[in-house]
Amino acid sequence: MTINILFSASSEGWEKYQIPLQTHLDGLGLPYHLATEFAPEQVDYIIYAPNADVSDFRPFTRCKAVLNLWAGVEDIAPNETLTIPLARMVDHGLTHGMTEWVVGHVLRHHLGMDRHITGQTGVWTPHIPPLAQERLVTVLGLGELGEHCARSLAALGFQMRGWSRRAKEVENVACFAGKEGLSAALTGADFVVLLLPDTANTENTLNRETLALLNKGAFVINPGRGPLIDDDALLEALDSGQIAHATLDVFRTEPLPKDHPYWAHDKVTVTPHIAAATRPECAAPVIVENIRRGEAGEPFLHLVDRQSGY
Repeated sequence: MTINILFSASSEGWEKYQIPLQTHLDGLGLPYHLATEFAPEQVDYIIYAPNADVSDFRPFTRCKAVLNLWAGVEDIAPNETLTIPLARMVDHGLTHGMTEWVVGHVLRHHLGMDRHITGQTGVWTPHIPPLAQERLVTVLGLGELGEHCARSLAALGFQMRGWSRRAKEVENVACFAGKEGLSAALTGADFVVLLLPDTANTENTLNRETLALLNKGAFVINPGRGPLIDDDALLEALDSGQIAHATLDVFRTEPLPKDHPYWAHDKVTVTPHIAAATRPECAAPVIVENIRRGEAGEPFLHLVDRQSGY
């Protein structure tokens, strides 16, 4: 029986993903039909992005799973019409891209590179940065991305803490969990990296109270989700000197409005949601592996816990 696979994303996405998906699907040796349109009752799998047209999954009575193209699932996980398995995107390109972005910006601030990049005044002013072992970095969120970032920073010699809702163990990382653990993880940190999902429980994780726990002159790095930060509280902390600089890749509204105060603030770096991109050549084999598993009756990879929202 032919496997019908609906690609439900933007037309630009179809242009990028069609050939990589077909290449890996051909390798399965199973009959399939990959297309952007089907009668809903004929669909076996949906390859999905939040910019797709599909919002009501009830007509897809034959569908075995929805395979998300993005790591974030906050736009689809709450959908009450979706009652079949939902898998998030976890691939090595996404993980390595995020790690490179995070490590790059931590090192940028740790080494004080901006003073040399933007401060070419003709005055010879040596500045010797501290060693990594003298800095404490806290990563909030120890999922696939957060754990990889924490391990990479630990390998450079940084003192590492990590926090997650559920208890975890990561080599060379002091791990904390739960509400009380959050305060312990943040207290005295020189850097905080946010890699939590966007849920009702994580909104405003960084607020006036938690920002005050950080070491004075700390750095905030957010490649996770915009709502994780109370924007007003962060701006106050930047103006007071509690936070030395914030490097932000994600925002509550994207694109970030031109009149948003982050654009003009001299202690804020804005990057346009580029920290971790899903690359078709890396994502296609992950999608196809889950289709293979579905056809073989094996468990799907990277399933979303619908109750927790991630």
